[in-house]
Amino acid sequence: MQAMKSVTQVESTPPPLLPPPSLSLSPTRPYELVHHLVSCNAVVVFSMSSCCMSTVAKRLLFSLGVGPTVVELDEQSDGLGIRSVLYQLVGALQPVPAVFVGGKFLGGVQTLMASHINGTLVPLLKEAGALWL
Repeated sequence: MQAMKSVTQVESTPPPLLPPPSLSLSPTRPYELVHHLVSCNAVVVFSMSSCCMSTVAKRLLFSLGVGPTVVELDEQSDGLGIRSVLYQLVGALQPVPAVFVGGKFLGGVQTLMASHINGTLVPLLKEAGALWL
């Protein structure tokens, strides 16, 4: 009879809650995460959800029909670590937004807009496989 009680108690225990899925491969390896995302996706935008320049960059890409991989650093558990890696890779005072196309760093919002205006962005996106038309 006691065995039945212990089985019933185990069955009534709710399963443990799992943490929400995250982009991070390992919270201690932000460089590997950045490298993986950039090398495995045609277009990656490292962004801050509250940054107006990040919003401009994302909207431009979406308006062109590109579905970039967007990493909102302020929503990532290791956002500060990723941002530190971007400082090292980009070498800029403000690394966000950081746009990577075809595995290479394109630039921030100014470079993205300039490339769009001078007509080099769409061919670059096609070459990276982000656009098919």
